[in-house]
Amino acid sequence: MVETHHPRRGSMGYSPRKRAKSIVPNIRSWPEWDGEPKLQAFPGYKAGMSHAFVVDYRATSTTSGQEVRVPITIVEVAPIKVVGLRFYEETHEGLKTMGEVWTSKVDETLRKRLPVPDNYNTESMWDGIDRELVDEVRAIIHTQPDLVSGIPKKVPEIMEVRIGGGTIQERIDAGEKMLGEDIEYEDFCEAGRMVDVSAITKGKGFQGHVKRWGVKLLQHKNSKSVRNVGNTGPFRPGYTRPTVPQAGQQGYHQRTELNKRVLKIGEDGEEVTPDGGFINYGDINNSYVVLHGSIPGPTKRLTVMRDAVRDEKYDVHDPNLTYISTESNQGV
Repeated sequence: MVETHHPRRGSMGYSPRKRAKSIVPNIRSWPEWDGEPKLQAFPGYKAGMSHAFVVDYRATSTTSGQEVRVPITIVEVAPIKVVGLRFYEETHEGLKTMGEVWTSKVDETLRKRLPVPDNYNTESMWDGIDRELVDEVRAIIHTQPDLVSGIPKKVPEIMEVRIGGGTIQERIDAGEKMLGEDIEYEDFCEAGRMVDVSAITKGKGFQGHVKRWGVKLLQHKNSKSVRNVGNTGPFRPGYTRPTVPQAGQQGYHQRTELNKRVLKIGEDGEEVTPDGGFINYGDINNSYVVLHGSIPGPTKRLTVMRDAVRDEKYDVHDPNLTYISTESNQGV
């Protein structure tokens, strides 16, 4: 008799498939950085996709050294502002917060996000930080969406970014210089490097078994339903196991794509803005970054680019972009 082969439908690697708690991605792991102290992540807003011609930099590719057409994603990266520093101490239970230092130069837009004291003294807060006990330094940054015309929001997003590179004391000194200042994307990354991109995917709401898990349709002679699951499991145990495909939330999950090559970093958005602007976004007015391939999330979605954690086999190549398409995507 033929042995039946029935692999399960859908991956359990991302279960439970619940909605993300926040639109801001939560980065839980950071790679080590060997260079000068710097921020190890940078946020931006996804403008859209296009295509470009680039000399294939992949040594093992069959088209290595030839000009190939590749899909690209353009992300607008307006300057970010460092408003605080958070210090951690390593304990047997993990990192423990030692204290924070905030700048007295706070933008008025940040008051829309959280209450900001008017008489905050930065110097007195530094006196309460024992620099010899610090094991980890992270910066509290916020975006400036009021500088981005394609984003309707004006309230900034706040996130915590690790400061890596050098010794702990050098990181503290670098963070002290960053406090209250604007940081550009060039201070985080250079063209040719790999980055990991995290974002919240496009939400699709409540969906059924077939669309959510990819199970097969029942035959047309089924008396009850066609787009339903065959059964929900055995009689024992007396509950439905989490491995059974069921209807529920689909999309709006945090996802991270590893090793996206930074093909170009530019300052003039007209170089990559298509005729008529990006669909549902418009024109790019700030600095931008061109990434090889696609990234999670829809247009206008906040994306966070982090130093790659698995780029050991990838070298830093100077990308040779010969052409970036600016043809209209809407027949303009």
